[in-house]
Amino acid sequence: MSNSGSDTTQSSTSAPAAAEAELLPATGGKMEAFTFGDPTPVLDERGILDYLECWLNGRWYEPPMSLDGLAKSSRASVFLQSGLNFKRNMLARTFIPHKLLSRQTFEQFALDFLWCGNGYLEKRENMLRGTLGLQPALGKYMRRGEDLETYYQVRGWRDEHEFKRGTVYHQREADINQEIYGLPEWLPALQSALLNESATLFRRKYYNNGSHAGFIMYMTDTAQNETDVGALRAALKSAKGPGNFRNLFMYAPGGKKDGIQLIPVSEVAAKDEFGSIKNISRDDMLAALRIPPQLMGIVPQNAGGFGSIKEAAQIWAMNELEPIQARLQQVNEWLGEEVIRWRPLEPVSDK
Repeated sequence: MSNSGSDTTQSSTSAPAAAEAELLPATGGKMEAFTFGDPTPVLDERGILDYLECWLNGRWYEPPMSLDGLAKSSRASVFLQSGLNFKRNMLARTFIPHKLLSRQTFEQFALDFLWCGNGYLEKRENMLRGTLGLQPALGKYMRRGEDLETYYQVRGWRDEHEFKRGTVYHQREADINQEIYGLPEWLPALQSALLNESATLFRRKYYNNGSHAGFIMYMTDTAQNETDVGALRAALKSAKGPGNFRNLFMYAPGGKKDGIQLIPVSEVAAKDEFGSIKNISRDDMLAALRIPPQLMGIVPQNAGGFGSIKEAAQIWAMNELEPIQARLQQVNEWLGEEVIRWRPLEPVSDK
């Protein structure tokens, strides 16, 4: 009986020892290499969205992507939002108001077309079916019916309005996957805009943290006692948050030169990466918007600058502004009246 009890005790004590041996690293200075995960394929992950297209819920087609999320993403970066407003302002500058289309209505119509690739105008008619005017319909809430001629304004659950058939004009940005809704041209730069936002938010937390998790205090001096270590710990904690970046004095009589060391962890790396991420993501967004940096008020980092602002504005107006103007003039063909007209973009005088 005693041998059985001893065997039981031995087996019960050997189980935790075996488990501990699996958790603890093997002795002998063995080096171990590991990775943080397999490479993630980009095309396989997002390619499935191309098969969704626009699904029909019984009355209208849903957009190929969330317009609410796209509206929030358009304000994720200052460069993206500023670039969209810049295009809107240049279109409004050259637009000639009409009695049926006011400047305010046109600005809303142009902005919707730029940020989501869908611009809508509602034709208001009188009793004799004559045109009273054109009013903007916000692209964020517009849905296209099953017959592709009827439009709905859907703001929420049971908050919908059906427009009279033939009274809504739809300015659509061409898409390669479906012919119902448009998608904005800057959509490929969405990830860059979100990266720019993440870098800014990280930097804010980095500064609000105070100590920045920027170093490890390594203390090996035997001259220090527990009371001194506790006092140093309290002083470091008090330097975090508001009122940080304060000087710290420490007196260690008989201490060694390297008894207290500060080992930087992420302060320098985070500072350098922040600037490069902001610049690279900014360049991606400007390339998607096709706007020269000097027209966006960006300060050049080199001594030569970006070149002549006047020449950049003229080339941009010819290659970007005029094609957008020509596309927006399709409203005239739908309405049968020239309500969208443009004045030439006057060059800046050298005087």
